[in-house]
Amino acid sequence: MTIKDMHYDFKKKLNKIDSQQNKNLLIPEIDWVLNEAQEIFVKIVAFPKMYQYLGFEIGQRTIDDIKTIVEPETCIDVNNNIVVLPGNYWFYLKGSVIMTKGKCSDVKGSLVIRQHNDDFELSPFDDSSFEWRTVNGVFYEKGVKFYINDSTVLTKFFLSYVKQPRLMHNAEDFRGGSYELLSGQVLTGFVNCELPEQTHREIVDIAVLLVTGQLSSDYQAKVAKLNLNNLK
Repeated sequence: MTIKDMHYDFKKKLNKIDSQQNKNLLIPEIDWVLNEAQEIFVKIVAFPKMYQYLGFEIGQRTIDDIKTIVEPETCIDVNNNIVVLPGNYWFYLKGSVIMTKGKCSDVKGSLVIRQHNDDFELSPFDDSSFEWRTVNGVFYEKGVKFYINDSTVLTKFFLSYVKQPRLMHNAEDFRGGSYELLSGQVLTGFVNCELPEQTHREIVDIAVLLVTGQLSSDYQAKVAKLNLNNLK
Protein backbone atom coordinates (compact mmCIF):
# COMPACT_ATOMS: atom_id res chain seq x y z
CA MET A 1 0.00 0.00 0.00
CA THR A 2 1.15 3.53 -0.72
CA ILE A 3 0.72 6.23 1.91
CA LYS A 4 -2.29 7.43 -0.06
CA ASP A 5 -3.79 3.94 0.11
CA MET A 6 -3.15 3.88 3.86
CA HIS A 7 -4.97 7.21 4.24
CA TYR A 8 -7.94 5.83 2.30
CA ASP A 9 -7.96 2.61 4.33
CA PHE A 10 -7.73 4.61 7.56
CA LYS A 11 -10.67 6.86 6.66
CA LYS A 12 -12.78 3.92 5.48
CA LYS A 13 -12.22 1.99 8.71
CA LEU A 14 -12.66 4.97 11.00
CA ASN A 15 -15.88 6.26 9.43
CA LYS A 16 -19.11 4.34 9.35
CA ILE A 17 -20.17 3.03 5.96
CA ASP A 18 -21.54 5.81 3.69
CA SER A 19 -20.88 8.47 6.33
CA GLN A 20 -18.40 11.24 6.99
CA GLN A 21 -18.72 11.07 10.76
CA ASN A 22 -15.02 11.81 11.35
CA LYS A 23 -14.21 13.76 8.20
CA ASN A 24 -12.54 16.63 10.07
CA LEU A 25 -9.24 14.79 10.66
CA LEU A 26 -6.52 16.59 8.70
CA ILE A 27 -3.77 14.91 6.69
CA PRO A 28 -1.00 15.90 9.17
CA GLU A 29 -3.08 14.39 11.99
CA ILE A 30 -3.56 11.14 10.08
CA ASP A 31 0.15 11.04 9.23
CA TRP A 32 0.99 11.53 12.92
CA VAL A 33 -1.18 8.65 14.10
CA LEU A 34 0.00 6.34 11.29
CA ASN A 35 3.61 6.91 12.34
CA GLU A 36 2.68 6.31 15.97
CA ALA A 37 0.96 3.06 14.94
CA GLN A 38 4.05 2.03 12.96
CA GLU A 39 6.22 2.63 16.03
CA ILE A 40 3.92 0.51 18.19
CA PHE A 41 3.90 -2.27 15.59
CA VAL A 42 7.70 -2.41 15.36
CA LYS A 43 8.08 -2.43 19.15
CA ILE A 44 5.57 -5.26 19.49
CA VAL A 45 7.38 -7.35 16.87
CA ALA A 46 10.99 -6.47 17.73
CA PHE A 47 11.13 -6.37 21.51
CA PRO A 48 7.79 -6.48 23.34
CA LYS A 49 7.89 -5.74 27.05
CA MET A 50 5.51 -8.66 27.59
CA TYR A 51 7.14 -11.71 25.98
CA GLN A 52 4.00 -13.82 26.04
CA TYR A 53 3.06 -11.84 22.93
CA LEU A 54 5.18 -11.58 19.81
CA GLY A 55 8.95 -11.22 19.76
CA PHE A 56 11.68 -10.78 17.20
CA GLU A 57 12.48 -14.02 15.36
CA ILE A 58 9.86 -15.95 17.32
CA GLY A 59 8.70 -17.12 13.90
CA GLN A 60 9.24 -16.46 10.22
CA ARG A 61 6.29 -14.08 10.13
CA THR A 62 7.84 -11.73 12.68
CA ILE A 63 11.17 -11.87 10.85
CA ASP A 64 9.48 -10.96 7.57
CA ASP A 65 7.39 -8.20 9.18
CA ILE A 66 10.39 -5.97 9.94
CA LYS A 67 13.10 -7.30 7.63
CA THR A 68 13.22 -4.03 5.69
CA ILE A 69 14.42 -2.07 8.74
CA VAL A 70 17.07 -4.55 9.93
CA GLU A 71 20.65 -3.34 9.38
CA PRO A 72 23.04 -6.33 9.47
CA GLU A 73 26.75 -6.20 10.29
CA THR A 74 27.25 -2.41 10.26
CA CYS A 75 30.97 -1.74 10.79
CA ILE A 76 31.89 0.96 13.35
CA ASP A 77 35.39 2.01 14.44
CA VAL A 78 36.24 1.52 18.12
CA ASN A 79 37.91 4.48 19.84
CA ASN A 80 39.14 4.15 23.43
CA ASN A 81 36.88 1.10 23.88
CA ILE A 82 33.79 3.14 22.97
CA VAL A 83 31.59 3.19 19.86
CA VAL A 84 28.93 5.74 18.91
CA LEU A 85 25.71 4.19 17.66
CA PRO A 86 24.27 5.16 14.23
CA GLY A 87 21.78 8.01 14.23
CA ASN A 88 18.96 5.74 13.06
CA TYR A 89 19.67 3.05 15.70
CA TRP A 90 16.56 1.75 17.49
CA PHE A 91 16.97 -1.80 18.85
CA TYR A 92 20.04 -3.98 19.35
CA LEU A 93 20.09 -7.44 17.76
CA LYS A 94 23.66 -8.71 18.02
CA GLY A 95 27.25 -7.51 17.93
CA SER A 96 30.78 -8.72 17.41
CA VAL A 97 34.23 -7.15 17.68
CA ILE A 98 37.61 -7.48 16.01
CA MET A 99 40.31 -8.01 18.65
CA THR A 100 44.10 -8.02 18.75
CA LYS A 101 46.35 -9.40 21.48
CA GLY A 102 50.07 -9.93 21.18
CA LYS A 103 50.85 -11.68 17.90
CA CYS A 104 47.20 -12.63 17.35
CA SER A 105 45.45 -9.99 15.26
CA ASP A 106 42.03 -9.51 13.67
CA VAL A 107 40.35 -12.14 15.81
CA LYS A 108 36.55 -12.01 15.86
CA GLY A 109 34.80 -12.14 19.23
CA SER A 110 31.20 -11.90 20.37
CA LEU A 111 29.74 -9.05 22.42
CA VAL A 112 28.09 -9.90 25.73
CA ILE A 113 25.68 -7.14 26.80
CA ARG A 114 25.81 -6.50 30.54
CA GLN A 115 23.49 -4.58 32.84
CA HIS A 116 24.85 -1.51 34.61
CA ASN A 117 24.47 -3.13 38.02
CA ASP A 118 26.27 -6.37 37.06
CA ASP A 119 29.52 -7.20 38.89
CA PHE A 120 31.06 -8.80 35.81
CA GLU A 121 34.34 -6.87 36.24
CA LEU A 122 34.90 -8.51 39.61
CA SER A 123 34.07 -12.04 38.52
CA PRO A 124 36.76 -14.18 36.82
CA PHE A 125 33.95 -16.24 35.28
CA ASP A 126 32.22 -13.24 33.68
CA ASP A 127 35.21 -11.12 32.68
CA SER A 128 36.04 -10.41 29.03
CA SER A 129 38.32 -13.04 27.55
CA PHE A 130 40.42 -12.95 24.38
CA GLU A 131 40.92 -16.69 24.64
CA TRP A 132 37.16 -17.35 24.85
CA ARG A 133 36.45 -14.66 22.22
CA THR A 134 34.02 -12.70 24.41
CA VAL A 135 33.91 -9.01 25.28
CA ASN A 136 31.63 -7.36 27.82
CA GLY A 137 29.79 -4.22 26.81
CA VAL A 138 27.36 -1.77 28.43
CA PHE A 139 25.00 0.56 26.60
CA TYR A 140 24.96 4.20 27.60
CA GLU A 141 23.37 7.36 26.20
CA LYS A 142 25.35 7.66 22.96
CA GLY A 143 26.79 4.22 22.34
CA VAL A 144 28.48 1.16 23.80
CA LYS A 145 31.43 0.99 26.20
CA PHE A 146 33.56 -2.16 26.11
CA TYR A 147 35.31 -3.64 29.16
CA ILE A 148 38.52 -5.49 28.30
CA ASN A 149 41.84 -6.30 29.93
CA ASP A 150 44.90 -4.13 29.30
CA SER A 151 46.53 -6.38 26.70
CA THR A 152 43.53 -6.67 24.36
CA VAL A 153 42.89 -4.02 21.69
CA LEU A 154 39.56 -3.59 19.92
CA THR A 155 39.54 -2.08 16.44
CA LYS A 156 36.13 -2.73 14.84
CA PHE A 157 32.58 -3.31 16.03
CA PHE A 158 30.02 -5.05 13.83
CA LEU A 159 26.48 -4.15 14.84
CA SER A 160 23.21 -5.71 13.70
CA TYR A 161 20.23 -3.60 14.72
CA VAL A 162 16.67 -2.52 14.00
CA LYS A 163 16.73 0.98 12.57
CA GLN A 164 14.11 3.66 13.08
CA PRO A 165 11.68 3.59 10.14
CA ARG A 166 11.54 6.67 7.97
CA LEU A 167 8.74 9.14 8.63
CA MET A 168 5.88 8.39 6.26
CA HIS A 169 3.61 11.25 5.19
CA ASN A 170 1.19 12.50 2.54
CA ALA A 171 2.06 16.20 2.59
CA GLU A 172 1.44 16.37 -1.16
CA ASP A 173 -2.33 16.13 -0.65
CA PHE A 174 -2.47 18.75 2.12
CA ARG A 175 -3.38 22.34 1.27
CA GLY A 176 -0.46 23.99 -0.48
CA GLY A 177 1.25 20.64 -0.99
CA SER A 178 3.25 20.79 2.27
CA TYR A 179 3.08 21.17 6.03
CA GLU A 180 5.47 21.88 8.89
CA LEU A 181 6.27 19.55 11.76
CA LEU A 182 6.54 20.76 15.35
CA SER A 183 10.33 20.50 14.95
CA GLY A 184 10.22 23.07 12.16
CA GLN A 185 10.92 20.56 9.38
CA VAL A 186 8.79 21.22 6.28
CA LEU A 187 7.43 18.13 4.53
CA THR A 188 6.60 18.10 0.82
CA GLY A 189 5.58 15.36 -1.60
CA PHE A 190 4.95 11.98 0.01
CA VAL A 191 6.86 9.12 1.64
CA ASN A 192 5.49 5.57 1.71
CA CYS A 193 5.72 3.14 4.61
CA GLU A 194 9.12 1.43 4.74
CA LEU A 195 7.81 -1.77 6.29
CA PRO A 196 6.79 -4.74 4.11
CA GLU A 197 3.44 -4.66 2.34
CA GLN A 198 1.87 -7.33 4.56
CA THR A 199 2.14 -5.09 7.63
CA HIS A 200 0.37 -2.02 6.23
CA ARG A 201 -3.22 -2.95 7.01
CA GLU A 202 -2.26 -3.95 10.55
CA ILE A 203 -0.55 -0.59 11.02
CA VAL A 204 -3.71 1.12 9.81
CA ASP A 205 -5.76 -1.01 12.24
CA ILE A 206 -3.58 0.16 15.13
CA ALA A 207 -3.94 3.77 13.98
CA VAL A 208 -7.72 3.42 13.82
CA LEU A 209 -7.70 1.90 17.31
CA LEU A 210 -5.70 4.84 18.68
CA VAL A 211 -8.04 7.43 17.18
CA THR A 212 -11.16 5.47 18.07
CA GLY A 213 -10.07 5.39 21.69
CA GLN A 214 -9.71 9.17 21.64
CA LEU A 215 -13.11 9.56 20.01
CA SER A 216 -14.70 6.92 22.31
CA SER A 217 -16.68 5.25 19.54
CA ASP A 218 -16.85 1.54 18.71
CA TYR A 219 -13.64 0.94 20.68
CA GLN A 220 -14.26 -2.66 21.76
CA ALA A 221 -15.05 -3.83 18.24
CA LYS A 222 -11.70 -2.57 16.96
CA VAL A 223 -9.82 -4.08 19.91
CA ALA A 224 -11.37 -7.43 19.01
CA LYS A 225 -10.09 -7.10 15.45
CA LEU A 226 -6.55 -6.51 16.70
CA ASN A 227 -6.87 -9.60 18.89
CA LEU A 228 -7.48 -11.63 15.74
CA ASN A 229 -4.13 -10.40 14.37
CA ASN A 230 -2.27 -11.15 17.63
CA LEU A 231 -1.40 -7.50 18.02
CA LYS A 232 -3.22 -6.61 21.22
